[in-house]
Amino acid sequence: MAKSSTEGPGKVTPLRKSQPCPECGRPSTREDYPFCSDRCRSLDLARWLNGSYAIPVADDESSAGGRGGDKNSSD
Repeated sequence: MAKSSTEGPGKVTPLRKSQPCPECGRPSTREDYPFCSDRCRSLDLARWLNGSYAIPVADDESSAGGRGGDKNSSD
């Protein structure tokens, strides 16, 4: 027989190990995963909305074809 009937609804085995909060480093909670609290979740959202997080873009002319056109025109 399964043990779930004797354990009760409040005793749930976590599916994954608790990870540190990306904002403050405290253990994350199930309700606010991957954060530890609603405060840390809101801080992270505010950074996204303010544009603090951005993907860096390499300014390389060779990948844009700038130098490739010069080579062809000089031949």
